[in-house]
Amino acid sequence: MPADEIPEPKEPADALAAVVALRRLADQLEDAAVEQAMRAGWSWPDVAEALGVTRQAVHKKHSKRLIAAGVTLRRRQ
Repeated sequence: MPADEIPEPKEPADALAAVVALRRLADQLEDAAVEQAMRAGWSWPDVAEALGVTRQAVHKKHSKRLIAAGVTLRRRQ
């Protein structure tokens, strides 16, 4: 099988379980990347643009977790 082909599970339950696992992994990767960017001084608009979402969406999704993690968040100037 070529490297760019994704194997198809034979059972729908297996396929759906794979989707759930990938979504969880994607969420974990996003959380880590957003935290890294904010710790590096990125602004909410910078992070939002990189993720292809609005500033409001990224702020709503990540701000409470970042504050709890002790990340100093930039304010609009």
